[in-house]
Amino acid sequence: MQDRLTRLRAKMDEQRLGGIYVSAPAEDTGKTLGANRRYLSGFSGSMGHLLITPEQALIAVDFRYYEQAEREAPAFTLFRANGGTSTWLPDLLREGHLGGEKLAFESNGLSYAAYQSLKKAVTDLPAEERPELTATEGFVESLRAIKEPGELEALEAAVDLGDAAFLHAASLLEPGWTEKQVAWEIEKYAREHGAEGLSFDTIVGAGPWGAMPHAQPRDHVIKDGDGVVIDMGVKLNGYVSDLTRTVYVGKADDKFKKIYDIVLGAQLTAEELVRPGMTGGETHMLAHKVIEEAGFGENFGHGLGHGVGIQVHEAPRVGRTSTDVLEEAMVFTVEPGIYLPGWGGVRIEDQGYLKNGRYVSMSKAPKLQFAG
Repeated sequence: MQDRLTRLRAKMDEQRLGGIYVSAPAEDTGKTLGANRRYLSGFSGSMGHLLITPEQALIAVDFRYYEQAEREAPAFTLFRANGGTSTWLPDLLREGHLGGEKLAFESNGLSYAAYQSLKKAVTDLPAEERPELTATEGFVESLRAIKEPGELEALEAAVDLGDAAFLHAASLLEPGWTEKQVAWEIEKYAREHGAEGLSFDTIVGAGPWGAMPHAQPRDHVIKDGDGVVIDMGVKLNGYVSDLTRTVYVGKADDKFKKIYDIVLGAQLTAEELVRPGMTGGETHMLAHKVIEEAGFGENFGHGLGHGVGIQVHEAPRVGRTSTDVLEEAMVFTVEPGIYLPGWGGVRIEDQGYLKNGRYVSMSKAPKLQFAG
């Protein structure tokens, strides 16, 4: 954590900031600002606020989290934040000695009501103690995008468990199963083998339902001749995985083979040709051009991928309009797909990272599975 604070402070110095306020304005599930808080401090609780200056690192929590914060965030000084925000926030800011300094806050995660509370806390201070509030966006996220060796190891472990959970369910899948049964078998296996939970609600789409990229599992019975899109991931030791495979029940017909081969070709092309220094938009087009030249460009409507780490969607963004520049040790997915309403869909997704100038896939689950 000290190295992360050092890098954060260097960035604060570059932008002439006197401090940064990392806040979760309400009970936080770890899907929003909680990820930044955990990354910087190690604290995994659902409520907490950080105030970081060049000299201090404070973590403000209420009585429910005193012991947890002291245990998980030893690099931070505990600040007891009991009562309403108006009760303790001015004192927290006073502890930071920020008079006349610029205090950054995270504009993409702070609600309007929380911003108003922060603004009032500043104005409640004596004039000589007031900081100048300044909005930032992606300030901590840009640090998180480059993964440390320990983070890569944690992500590899999550991917391995996700692969195993998928293969377990795929080995059992047969005609007569429901989409919900598939999703439950994945979750059950993951939790029984150490997962803290799932990265997100498992997506299972059989037959025509697979034409919806975010299809929710139903009680629908899977039958022979269905393609089944399964998108799933697990959370392990604070880091997550993301995997999509398309399973075919029975013997694949010619149309499925054709669509599958196009998607696989697009994915392999992108993984082979992506290089550090390319933008997310340029990387997206490596796969999109393959699908477009095959006549299905309009049927690939989402981005090629996204960063993965503490969250299942984080920097960098890998989509048509993304200007994010890809760098070594960035972890991101490559997941092209083709979706045909009334027929179904095919998506293939790996999670990997840039190493020595090339994309290295962490995902090892075979690309095509046959069930039944």
